[in-house]
Amino acid sequence: MTRRMDGIKDGGHSFRLVSRTEEDTIRFGESMAPFAFPGLVVLLVGGLGAGKTTLVRGFCRARGCSNVRSPSFTLVNRYECREGAIIHADLYRLGRVDPEELDMEDYMDEEPVLFIEWADRGLPWSFDQVWTVRFGHAGDDGSREITLSAEGDRAISVLDAFAEDYPGGMTGV
Repeated sequence: MTRRMDGIKDGGHSFRLVSRTEEDTIRFGESMAPFAFPGLVVLLVGGLGAGKTTLVRGFCRARGCSNVRSPSFTLVNRYECREGAIIHADLYRLGRVDPEELDMEDYMDEEPVLFIEWADRGLPWSFDQVWTVRFGHAGDDGSREITLSAEGDRAISVLDAFAEDYPGGMTGV
C-alpha cells in the first residue's frame, strides 16, 4: 500500500440501484459478501444517516458476524467472521486524529476486507483493489440511490459478476 493525499475516483465500471428501506440496504450488503475477496477495500461515501454502517451490517451478517456498530468514536472496529477479518473504519473525525493512529498499513498486511466510511474526506492511503459505494437521495420517500464503482482489475471483474448476479439487477451508469 502506498501513501497519497488525494481523493477517491470512480473506476471505469459503475452500477446504480435504489434502496427504498433500511432492509434493502442490509440485503444489498449481504449480497456483496460472497463477491468480496481478501484485500478488497470498500470506500463508503454519503451523508449522515445515508446507510453506510447499515450496508456494513448486512455484509457482516452474511459473513456470520453480529454486533456491527459505527466506528465514529472508536475510529476502527474489527470483526472476526467465518471468512476472515473485516475492518470497519470511519474518517468522520479524522480531522482531529492523526491518520497514523489508525494503523491502516498493519491492517492491510492481513488482507482483510476493509470498509472505510466518509472516504470522501481525503484518503491518506492508496489501495489497489477498490469498490466505491456512494449513497445519495433518490426521492422524498427516504429512498437512497446507491452507486457502486470499481478500481483495479480484480475489483472490476468481480463487480461485473456481482452486478450480473444481483437480484433485480443493477443499472449501468
